Amino acid sequence: MTGKSDGTQAPRRFYKAVTVEPVAGGHAVRLDGRGPKGPGGTPLVLPTPALAALVAAEWDAQTTIIDMTTMPALRLAWTALEALPPTREAVAGEVARYAGSDLLCYRADAPASLAAEQAAGWSPWLDWVARDLAVSLVPTSGLIHQPQPDAAIETVRALALGLDDFSLTGLAHGVGLLGSAVLALALQRGQIDGQTAHDLARLDEAFQERLWGQDAEAAVRTEGRRQEALLLDRWFAALR
Repeated sequence: MTGKSDGTQAPRRFYKAVTVEPVAGGHAVRLDGRGPKGPGGTPLVLPTPALAALVAAEWDAQTTIIDMTTMPALRLAWTALEALPPTREAVAGEVARYAGSDLLCYRADAPASLAAEQAAGWSPWLDWVARDLAVSLVPTSGLIHQPQPDAAIETVRALALGLDDFSLTGLAHGVGLLGSAVLALALQRGQIDGQTAHDLARLDEAFQERLWGQDAEAAVRTEGRRQEALLLDRWFAALR
């Protein structure tokens, strides 16, 4: 066993072969022919072969020890299998709450160049969500909260509840990561890629970095968020 920073012991890799096989209800990841189980005892069965392959690749990439911090798709999978089902209503409500204060609706008063960038980058996605999903959100200038139409919030909640557990798990992660239900919905539906969604979500930060630079710690955090957005892109693609 190898120690971790929190004093616990990281498990060593105990398997040689990682495979995927069809089973009742989906596609199972196997470690030397045996299926891992979640904290609640649920077998690791994914709804599509592509998603099972994505999770299996994380198991296969482990070397001497099993480092869960390098297995984001597996963590999402356990969430979808065990944590999400009894909390669907609450999770859908949280997604809708993000729509009520969506990042894309809050534009800078100044400088004018930042406001112009926000309008160019964000307005097309507010137009998309209104046109394609019947979610009409109202942009505003400044940071004072702008209440959004109840109908729009309820539509987002219904859209979230209409998703399967794996898609809703990804969507809920996406709204928190991006600060935007609009961008998360666009990513879930394949209308935007992970890199673009990440760039639009941090448009303000990027503007400030061009003025003042970026320190090393901020760069690490940004790269971590970028990798999460790219993983969500692969997650949703594997579900289609």
